Amino acid sequence: MSDSNDTRRDFLRTGVATAAAVGLAGGLDAAQPAAGLATRPLGKTGEKVSILCLGGWHIGDVKDTAEAVKIMHAAIDEGLTFFDNAWDYHDGGSEEVMGKALAEGKKRDKVFLMTKNCARDAQGTRKHLEDSLRRLKTDRIDLWQFHEINYDNDPDWVVERGALAAALEAQKAGKVRFIGFTGHKSPHIHKLMLDRHKWDTVQMPINVCDWHYRSFVKEVVPEANKREIGVIGMKSLGGGAQGKGRFPTEKVCTVEEARRYALSQPIASLVVGIDSMDVLKQDIANARAFKPYTEAELKALLARVAPVAGDGRHERFKSTQQYDGPYHQVQHGLKE
Repeated sequence: MSDSNDTRRDFLRTGVATAAAVGLAGGLDAAQPAAGLATRPLGKTGEKVSILCLGGWHIGDVKDTAEAVKIMHAAIDEGLTFFDNAWDYHDGGSEEVMGKALAEGKKRDKVFLMTKNCARDAQGTRKHLEDSLRRLKTDRIDLWQFHEINYDNDPDWVVERGALAAALEAQKAGKVRFIGFTGHKSPHIHKLMLDRHKWDTVQMPINVCDWHYRSFVKEVVPEANKREIGVIGMKSLGGGAQGKGRFPTEKVCTVEEARRYALSQPIASLVVGIDSMDVLKQDIANARAFKPYTEAELKALLARVAPVAGDGRHERFKSTQQYDGPYHQVQHGLKE
């Protein structure tokens, strides 16, 4: 890591520490409610979303469907009303169980619902949308994101193969309200994608190791905020079982430190994997207790993790294809 003066200049240049010190530049976290969760604006959409977003992959990994539904209903009751999903999670199983949960008791109207399109061509895009609408038992998706923009040619493919045009058609037809993209591989790919369209949102890794390795928070977050694109964070624990993510397991930091760091960044919401009622309670408690890190606290935390953060060993979703979805690996000819 660079010396303390260089680090301080780095903080001020990117605006991370400054944003934290003033309560995320707008009092977004000034007062946590006694019940429910704080909300933040989602870029220029005009929407406000809960600072936590329930992750679709992990809720689809809950073996007991009734328990998964119970967890989602409890999340809504606690004010966690931003729900994530993707067309390919558990071969559609995640969308199906979420659709079941949202169909009961008219829960659908209580959540801001996001899912993701895995296709890069127009025909596949239309099919993925119809599949998602059917599984989720809804007539519209609040936020539809292009999933795993992880390969250098993905930004070109989305445009050249017709996926973006098809998504815009769906938006015009009222099936999709807002459009964004996700990825966890490299900031330079996100920056290429930013120039392809006036996106509503962008999703990326936001965690304590990111500052030191292929940093999204340094390279992408400031540009996205400048363009009023809603930033959605993910992988704050470094991947792995929720509540026992890689960072806590490998003693990089605690769950509380990881969540607090991510929420101290100028993001709209943080996707968290919730696969049990205990993890839901843990994340709700952390979110309600949240106070942004001060500049001094951030410097100390980042200095502490620096020795194990600079080579990508704890962010293998950036440095390997281990975390790339099977659908996308087939799409790029990397597996059959």
